[in-house]
Amino acid sequence: MIQQLIAGIVIFFFLLKLLNQWKKKTISANEFIFWLIFWVSAILIVVFIKQIDQIVIKLGFSSSAINLVFYLAVLFLFYLIFKMRLKIVKIEKNITDLARQITFLKK
Repeated sequence: MIQQLIAGIVIFFFLLKLLNQWKKKTISANEFIFWLIFWVSAILIVVFIKQIDQIVIKLGFSSSAINLVFYLAVLFLFYLIFKMRLKIVKIEKNITDLARQITFLKK
């Protein structure tokens, strides 16, 4: 119970930070919606972890719901790293193209 309370407070803090970033216009509407859904889902998982545990058991998994949530979170993080890597490659290509154009103009 204390872990759920601590997790709820931390998630509430992140929701406040998200709202602050939205008010400052430092994130787009799509990013705001994405992270809002993410953090609301996180709080729902924290609140209903016992019920999720029962569902996991009924589905035949031998581990607890928190393990399943952890595994899904790790997969999600790897997905985000993959997406970030694709963006970095695109930015590097754009920088290379821009450097070539600048070099061509100087000649």
